[in-house]
Amino acid sequence: MITAWECFHLATLELVRSIPIKQRLVCAYRRYFASLPADEVPSEARESYGQVLRSLCGVTPLRGEDAVAASVRKMSNQEADECAAQIVEIFGLMSKSHVATRTSTVVQLHPVERAEERSVPAFIASN
Repeated sequence: MITAWECFHLATLELVRSIPIKQRLVCAYRRYFASLPADEVPSEARESYGQVLRSLCGVTPLRGEDAVAASVRKMSNQEADECAAQIVEIFGLMSKSHVATRTSTVVQLHPVERAEERSVPAFIASN
């Protein structure tokens, strides 16, 4: 199962591809957000995620298209850019939380030596 953080990471990578912005948004939604429930998104990003979903799915589709295609088709390029930027902002916010929750453990592999106790091998010292 893919986590919310991974969905936003992959969607952000989708947004930097070299195809038109509207196409990138549709791909990002269909591949990563269509199956991501809002309750899996961290609480600090849920409201913004809801705004993104409303932007990407808020328009009633014409026959033969889905809500995402209709919504993105109706967007101006500026609105599409802003929607993409909001996705990247959410990913940034989630990344800060993701890093903060990960604990780092330092494992000491060698005993700590004082500088004067370290010896330099002869072949290095002679150079």
